[in-house]
Amino acid sequence: MEHLEIIEIKSDKVKAYKEFLAIGLRNDEENFRISPDDDLYSPFPTHDREDSFTLGAYCDGHLAGIVSFARDGHDREKLRHKGILFRMYVSNEYRGMGIAKKLIESLIDMVRKIDNIEQINLTVIATNTGAKKLYTQFGFETFGTEQNAIKWKGKYFTEDQMVLKFTMMNCDTEKND
Repeated sequence: MEHLEIIEIKSDKVKAYKEFLAIGLRNDEENFRISPDDDLYSPFPTHDREDSFTLGAYCDGHLAGIVSFARDGHDREKLRHKGILFRMYVSNEYRGMGIAKKLIESLIDMVRKIDNIEQINLTVIATNTGAKKLYTQFGFETFGTEQNAIKWKGKYFTEDQMVLKFTMMNCDTEKND
């Protein structure tokens, strides 16, 4: 890998994004909540806003990984303090190069700049130990487990819910002077 660049993928690149994700949905189907058919006609997952974005990792100009973030309560006042990291995927040929780590670092850096975001939530298949280990390195902690969260091809999968809580310095809270 000569050159790695993390850049925001905008909704006008939906075709290239969906082609890349489709490979992941086929090759790693047991690690996603969605199937290839689920994604066929769905819109781009984010909205090209500060609080709803998708990042791409490009190695020597080739898309190697993706991750998305969206504010949980974009239309609900009581949920606006949190967001969700989702659709994290690095293609097989680029794994083990630290690309997932760079994507998560970049996502967290961008989220920290958003007003009033106090935490990032995510879900991960409980048996995906590599992903869970990576998330834990960034401070994500498991706060819940859902048995039989996903049923795919006659098999059930358990999901862990994880959270990364930011310090209150990042939030607009009442300050005692």
